[in-house]
Amino acid sequence: MTFGRALLIAAAVGLAGCAAAAPAPAVPVLRPEVLAEIPHDPSAFTQGFEIADGVLYEGTGRVGASQLRELDPATGALRRAVPLPAAVFGEGITVVDDRIWQLTWRDGVAYEWDRASLTMLRTVPIAGEGWGLCHDGARVVRSDGTALLRFHDPVTFAETGSVQVTEAGMPVPMLNELECVDGQVYANVWQTDRIVRIDPSDGRVTAVVDASGLLDPARRAGADVLNGIADAGGGELLLTGKLWPSTFRVRLVPDP
Repeated sequence: MTFGRALLIAAAVGLAGCAAAAPAPAVPVLRPEVLAEIPHDPSAFTQGFEIADGVLYEGTGRVGASQLRELDPATGALRRAVPLPAAVFGEGITVVDDRIWQLTWRDGVAYEWDRASLTMLRTVPIAGEGWGLCHDGARVVRSDGTALLRFHDPVTFAETGSVQVTEAGMPVPMLNELECVDGQVYANVWQTDRIVRIDPSDGRVTAVVDASGLLDPARRAGADVLNGIADAGGGELLLTGKLWPSTFRVRLVPDP
């Protein structure tokens, strides 16, 4: 091998190494543009939030206070509420046709409710913790506080697979309340004002929503973290949080 050719090979290897080590491109950052502010029960420890057929369903948590609730999405008014068993901590919910699935946190079970009567139909076991839940039309998607999204059969609730969520190649833990929208999964990241938009086919974060300042800091006294995403249709979302006094109808726009 000639000296010149050796230099060319070394340069090519070096360039390949640099290319392999190049950082992943940053994902787009969005912010919520507020279109309306709607009252929200400040005693509701929101764990699940979803609109179906013009009805806003909310799952709340805390032992002895967990409920499945039916609300008016335009006014936030409570229409109906049913309690969960007193010893459990309620978590995320999702609507599947005429049924509603609701998780529990560390109780190892999920509940199936009749949507029309809000009557509990059955209890099914789950592995790991229950945090957020949504339905993408074909399967139920669950978060468990890790960087995983778990997939479940919408009828039996049997677990069918999982994917790790990553942002720029790094795992994103603490995924909380979920909403399935147009083939993507939106997830609150617990203890932050961030929502990540996820491609469930490979777990990649495709956008980050910076919701800091959504609830005026002067009104954060007594409120807990951002946690509640509902697809309001037409490119709009309802966002709220645990013990928040307001729900916000928003449109996501590029962060300037």
